[in-house]
Amino acid sequence: MTHAKANLRGIALMIAAMAGFTLTDSFIKAASQDLPVGQLLALAGLLGGSVFALMTRAQGHAVITREFLLWPVMLRNFSEIVGTICYVTALSKIDLSVASAIIQATPLAVTLMAVVLLGETVHWRRWTAIIIGFSGVLIILRPGGITFDYNMLWAVAGLFALAMRDVATRMVPKDMPTLRVSTYGMSMLLPAGLFLMMLGQTPLPMSLLNWGQVAGFVLIGVAGYWAITAAMRLGDVSVVAPFRYSRIIFALIIGAIVFGERPDFWTLFGAAVTIAAGIYTFMRERQLNRHR
Repeated sequence: MTHAKANLRGIALMIAAMAGFTLTDSFIKAASQDLPVGQLLALAGLLGGSVFALMTRAQGHAVITREFLLWPVMLRNFSEIVGTICYVTALSKIDLSVASAIIQATPLAVTLMAVVLLGETVHWRRWTAIIIGFSGVLIILRPGGITFDYNMLWAVAGLFALAMRDVATRMVPKDMPTLRVSTYGMSMLLPAGLFLMMLGQTPLPMSLLNWGQVAGFVLIGVAGYWAITAAMRLGDVSVVAPFRYSRIIFALIIGAIVFGERPDFWTLFGAAVTIAAGIYTFMRERQLNRHR
């Protein structure tokens, strides 16, 4: 396969992954209208963790090892728990398109945390892009305005926790199988969901539709994970990664068709500012890599 074809396939897989993740979000949002967040997380951890465990075994790797106790793995698992709780809570309380617009700032938060935790060097151009990108998030939130909804802060907390997860992933030993890392992260949602239920989120009976929604977000989520992993391995990261932002397009379409959402001008403008800053950051990183 030529280099150009590999990049094209990587781009196609990244777009497919973003479509899958948006469908996953929509299934979660729909299911959360009937079921508490804790119940959804427990089911996601049980079913999704089992699927990843089977995939890990199919590759010939052990599922449970002492690597589980490594501090980067534990930090990643904790961040996965917090990030997923916050983002799923946001999906249950605010529009899908708004939650997706806010979460687009995650790559910028990853760059910020990489400076603090990994000692990476970021010059003024990327600092400017980070500041502009988070200004876009503030435009979406509009704190103090009449349209401000405190529930949007769940998505903000989710983006920072998920950014911490991505940074922690970089610190996980390179020889640790990716599927084992994912099995640990997904499985941790089971105790997290059970904990929320112990705090008062009483589980409710599930209809056939609810089971279909749960099956949908687990299976499509796993497929999306496979697609994004394959995309990052096939193509150049700097070429493929910017297509993460196609997720907001799918969110706007599904939000409008399925949930009747109509995001206002400032939400769309804020999302555009954040995405533009993120794409610039990716392009700047690509340029710097060429000169190293």
